[in-house]
Amino acid sequence: MSPRTLVVAVLAAALALLGLTLPGSAAASSSAAAAPVQTLTWTAGNSTDHYLSAPTTAVAGETLILFQNTEALGSTMSHTLTFDTTTEGYNHDVDLNILANPYDDQGGEHEATVTLTPGKYRYHCTVQGHTQMQGELIVTDGGGGSDTTPPTVTATVDGNKDTDGNYVGSATVKLDATDSQSGVDKVEYKLDEGEWTAYSAPVVVDSVGAHMVHYKATDKEGNASEEGMSSFSVVAGQPGDDTPPTVTAEVTGEQDADGNYLDTATVKLTATDADSGVDKVEYALDEGEWTAYADPVAVSAPGMHMLHYRASDKAGNASEEGMAHFTVVSSDTTAPTVTAEVAGNQDADGNYVGKATVTVKAADDESGVDKTEYKVDEGEWTAYAEPVVVSTAGAHTVHYRATDKAGNASTEEAATFTVVEGDDSTAPTVAMTVSGDLDANWSYIEEATVTVEAMDTGSGVAKVEYQVDGGEWTVYTDPVKVTGLGKHTVLHRATDKAGNVSAEEGGAFTIVAAPPGPDVCPDSDTRETVVLGLADSQVENRDTGNGCTINDVIDDESAYASNDQFVAYVRAVTQELLDGGVLSPAERNLIITAAFDSGVGGGAQAGIERNPAVQKVVKAPARIV
Repeated sequence: MSPRTLVVAVLAAALALLGLTLPGSAAASSSAAAAPVQTLTWTAGNSTDHYLSAPTTAVAGETLILFQNTEALGSTMSHTLTFDTTTEGYNHDVDLNILANPYDDQGGEHEATVTLTPGKYRYHCTVQGHTQMQGELIVTDGGGGSDTTPPTVTATVDGNKDTDGNYVGSATVKLDATDSQSGVDKVEYKLDEGEWTAYSAPVVVDSVGAHMVHYKATDKEGNASEEGMSSFSVVAGQPGDDTPPTVTAEVTGEQDADGNYLDTATVKLTATDADSGVDKVEYALDEGEWTAYADPVAVSAPGMHMLHYRASDKAGNASEEGMAHFTVVSSDTTAPTVTAEVAGNQDADGNYVGKATVTVKAADDESGVDKTEYKVDEGEWTAYAEPVVVSTAGAHTVHYRATDKAGNASTEEAATFTVVEGDDSTAPTVAMTVSGDLDANWSYIEEATVTVEAMDTGSGVAKVEYQVDGGEWTVYTDPVKVTGLGKHTVLHRATDKAGNVSAEEGGAFTIVAAPPGPDVCPDSDTRETVVLGLADSQVENRDTGNGCTINDVIDDESAYASNDQFVAYVRAVTQELLDGGVLSPAERNLIITAAFDSGVGGGAQAGIERNPAVQKVVKAPARIV
């Protein structure tokens, strides 16, 4: 027995005489139990996809597990530290499942003692939505040899954060290092591109900007950890304002006797800040993204909900995250109505020849239909998506039911019928013709007409359908006119009264615009801009579509009783050009302005000659037209 063990044993015996036990010792033991060979610490915060810190290596033996999920770490939610006991490839001999909440009776700090064996363990969080919180712990035998395992070192960044996660004014970096064998010798850090420095106390960083703190630790045997890194940003705070806003939530709506909200719960957020003022308010519904708050949030999805909210002021101070918990239930207590229709070719006895097609329809005027189901005879219930075809000869029963979005289920209904062998197993034949005016390239000019004809020599044609350019299938009744320019594809199919459906076939064709008509103005006025009398509007003198330019269309050479009469004429002509897409509103206004300054109309028109070389640019004040 080693001297240390002897001392511990004597101390334990002495305490036993007084009815006391040595901390960490078993009262019934005649000698002191060995202390855990190591202490392993996991920490969690307000993230749902990773633990803030976790060990990666350990040695075999009795181990003290510490799990910290506290307000000081920024947590407002529950997490678990659970060792996996089912996944292949991992040790399954540790049954550990610690649930910690920052508001529980231990403030989110829990511990447990386990015995680790050499190998690999998988740990994870079992809270719904937190499945990405996981990792592996490698355990070595730890026996007899020198210490070859480096320390573990973690960094925690604290400070007042704004809603974008930036630290306002300053950030404090705290480093923690552990070594279960020879012990930690030194911890070092460097900030950004600075020098490595011995760590002795939390480091305060108040320089505005983005930062990266590097850190590492070395044990007494000289084993050095890998370099760790933590990034963060510091933003300037407003002098004198270091108080975050206050933000509250009010949930309103009609409630039942249990306090549940009927159909809709409306959450109103109110934020105040007496110093720099509120900058922004945000909320996140359940596991959703943070969203800028503008108006009360209406929540109508049935179930339990948690609305998280926060606010920040103009100095960058962010409030703590608040939460409003509520449950929405539906006031709809009426089940959907559901019906079924059996169709097909029937013989004289009412039996369906060859097959029967069952179409199920469900309706709900309140919360709406959530799902419709059916089963054939004694088969399994199946989600209904399209009509059900039953072709096996014999008597059949199709059961059907529906459920609405409030969870109300209809009574189970049934349709019974008999299918007999039939002779018609041949689908209809279908033909399609396309007609219209063709150009030299076999393209249809402006439009094409599609005619579909179907024939069935057995049970007869029940319906004909067509589809244009991948659209919905539509029942064909009359020839279909297709007018859009470009390439088109039309498919068709037909169904006979025995339920046989033809293959989907069809064809493609192209529709082009009609060729341009003859040039109406072979001797066009081709000046570059629209010129009226002595005034140049600076509007491009473009072709109006039939060979005539805008100058051709606007007759400024006729005799007008007054300039006002000419301007009224120009207004009318340019309105037609505007309606036809030849002119823009701004171009029309320029031409009307030029009409005012043209000198055309009345006595002022005398002596004005049409001069293609006119270069006068009118820059008169804008007129309201």
